[in-house]
Amino acid sequence: MAKIPTSRVDRLLSSMGYGSRMEMARLAKAGGITLDGADLVDVSKRIPVTRDLPARMVIDGEALDPVAGMVILLNKPLGMTCSHKEDGPLVHDILPARWRRRDPAISTIGRLDKQTSGLLLLTDDGELLHRVISPRRHVRKIYRARLARPLGDGEGALFASGQLVLEGDDKPLAPAELEVVSETEALLGVTEGRYHQVRRMFAATGNHVEALHRERLGGLSLPADLAPGQWKLLGDDEIALIFQEAQGG
Repeated sequence: MAKIPTSRVDRLLSSMGYGSRMEMARLAKAGGITLDGADLVDVSKRIPVTRDLPARMVIDGEALDPVAGMVILLNKPLGMTCSHKEDGPLVHDILPARWRRRDPAISTIGRLDKQTSGLLLLTDDGELLHRVISPRRHVRKIYRARLARPLGDGEGALFASGQLVLEGDDKPLAPAELEVVSETEALLGVTEGRYHQVRRMFAATGNHVEALHRERLGGLSLPADLAPGQWKLLGDDEIALIFQEAQGG
């Protein structure tokens, strides 16, 4: 059985973005921190950091945020960027402000470009992040693409061949699956995450992607009732779905 980590209360809350350790000490003395229904005054106390802690601890009248190891599913809207290095609205702006101060930091699992919408995962679990994006895992990503021109007869075979080399690359793409929805709409399943991969794949056939939306990651689908800009925390069963259709070790 894995050993349950412990932490000083002030260090834990500071790492979760609530404020400095001195601010946590002042909040505790004012009766602003409770654990299991009782005031917690001594923030130097070490406590087990368990997944059920948010159900047991109250900070300034609100339930404690999820502890480290959380995974967030966001329906990314158009026009938002996953990078902190670009101007304009960021996907991180959608989340609670104090979450931007968490340590470990919350990072996106892979990226969707500014003009791509849909399923985006964020986590503070570095091990999970690398498992999802690892080429060895072959986690399939399903995109819905709306195209400028009707599909031809050869795109499916070309994408599935494993022989398509994109402009500027020197290595062929892994085989990808194309499902035709209509003349100008298709679902494309890829297991890699190259720069603007889906757009460049259709460009290689002389077509142009007018709209792109990610619907699924592994066996995890974007919930139909999750509107653009909304997010939810994933439970262990939902996280496991990410690898349900994955191949490899």
